[in-house]
Amino acid sequence: MEIRPILSALMRSKTGAVLVAVQVAISLAILANALHIVNLRQAIAARPTGVAAENDIFYVNIQSMDKGSHQRQLADQKRQAALLRGLPGVLSVAQTSQAVLSRSGSSTNVSIKRGQPTASATTSMYFTPDSLVKTYGLKLVEGRDFHPDEVLEIDEKVDETFPKVVIVTLAAAQKIWPGESSFVGKTLFNGTGDDDDEMRVIGVVERLQTQVGQVSAHGEHSLILPARLTGSRDSLLYAVRAEPGQRDRLMKEAEQAIRSATSERLLVRTDTLEKHRTSRYRADQGLSWMLIAVSTLLLLVTASGIVGIASLWVTQRRKQIGVRRALGARRVDILRYFLTENFMITSAGVACGVLLALGLNQLLVSQLEMARLPPGYLLAGALVFWLLGLGAVYGPAWRAASISPATATRST
Repeated sequence: MEIRPILSALMRSKTGAVLVAVQVAISLAILANALHIVNLRQAIAARPTGVAAENDIFYVNIQSMDKGSHQRQLADQKRQAALLRGLPGVLSVAQTSQAVLSRSGSSTNVSIKRGQPTASATTSMYFTPDSLVKTYGLKLVEGRDFHPDEVLEIDEKVDETFPKVVIVTLAAAQKIWPGESSFVGKTLFNGTGDDDDEMRVIGVVERLQTQVGQVSAHGEHSLILPARLTGSRDSLLYAVRAEPGQRDRLMKEAEQAIRSATSERLLVRTDTLEKHRTSRYRADQGLSWMLIAVSTLLLLVTASGIVGIASLWVTQRRKQIGVRRALGARRVDILRYFLTENFMITSAGVACGVLLALGLNQLLVSQLEMARLPPGYLLAGALVFWLLGLGAVYGPAWRAASISPATATRST
């Protein structure tokens, strides 16, 4: 089939062809970037926290109405931890200052030199007197866990002591000391002042997300510090690792055990890491579903536009179709004509859509620090719209091919 007659026909009715091409271009640009964002958000929501068995971890939060002295608080903490460890089905317990992905906790700036004007990184701080590495099942890639004699007992109201050793995540270490491969033994300072606390790195864990779990790499910039804290804490938090399948039962038993073990007025709450993950990424999941809905709607609108324009052209060209049929054109020739015409229009829209998608992605990269759009999304989007165009025009094209010469050429 010659392309020139099709181009001539399109030039005589440019408005409809331009509208379809523009619609395809805009839809392709939005669809490619929307699906790219959906894929990124889904990957972020599913990324590992570093905790080996998230479904087996739960937290026990205990708030006392009467905190008491420093020594009394220390005794209460040790007693409560021992009580939780004694429950059948509990594998490990670690008191911690904050929970992964809980959106509540503390962070600090760290430096590699004392008095450094700009921080090397901002990191989340997990204070624990126990082995958080063991309870969470964190993977040590270098160094070791804390020894019991390295755990400090700090009254935050009166004591300015700070732990002397620290475990860092691999992402934090690579941020603080870029280009280096070994980090154990290096010195780190808490803050950027001249009197900052000095810490020595004794271990590196592969991964531990922060309490905030940022979308960027900062979400894995964490420090684990060996300390049992008293004084200014509103509540105590224990991370408990249960045997597989025992978490829900132990959550109830842990709360009952804590309440039964004392006559004091306590507020006891239990929570799960799984719930924290769901809460943290609820907005990301909502955005993903919204973009999927928008993409689906765009495809439907584009398909409807193609069907409408093709139907209009069939109506306008009834006599032309009849004349061609009378001169010997077969149904397949008429069908192929309309399919080819639509493919040409869609291809023009796809070409413009690819350029528009790249421009939109560049804007997102510069303004929102989003990853660049992989070529696969553009290729997949082009294929989708080619198939969509052919599928949408097939019905009107088949109706055009089915018109008899006598009917098409009859004057109205």
